[in-house]
Amino acid sequence: MSNNNYLQVGDKAPDFSAKAVYEQEFKQVKLSDYLGKYLILLFYPLDFTFVCPTEIITFSDLYDQFKTINAEVLGVSVDSEYCHLAWMQLDRDSGGVGDLKYPLVSDLNKNMSLSYNILNDEGKALRGLFIIDPDGILQHLTINNLEVGRNVNESIRVLKAIQYVQNNPDEVCPANWQPGDPTIKTSANFSKEYFKSI
Repeated sequence: MSNNNYLQVGDKAPDFSAKAVYEQEFKQVKLSDYLGKYLILLFYPLDFTFVCPTEIITFSDLYDQFKTINAEVLGVSVDSEYCHLAWMQLDRDSGGVGDLKYPLVSDLNKNMSLSYNILNDEGKALRGLFIIDPDGILQHLTINNLEVGRNVNESIRVLKAIQYVQNNPDEVCPANWQPGDPTIKTSANFSKEYFKSI
């Protein structure tokens, strides 16, 4: 971890082992289960709230887009696994999230929220999103306050950009880059080509 005890990109992601709910069953999940894949760790404040289900449902609806680019998603809150199960067993029209395509993790002891530095003074996790690469290295993090939901399509775009530069180490992705857009070669002469083109 960094010297200031706060997570930064490039740090090794903090390890975890916790109970989760997936397909109406309880299971144990740990960071090592996801080595070899990209992992989206999606922290959110609480089940049965207002903004949270919009995020949890949208990530599930777009889950196949993550899956096709070698990524998995884990939702994490400080609720118990029993609360997660109840929320998943309630249909969306009634305030639940229904069947999800990825697990919801119970961080009831708040160890994960503490190790990822997103626990607020009320004991809730802020809206932290962490992208961890196949080697367990943190490549991206964003943290929203409780009232503001995240853009799932932007998470997919950032993940694709991370994957692109990891596969093409002599290139970088400019602002607003989308797959198929020009990149910048990391040399003074080649970078001029990009800047002349815009």
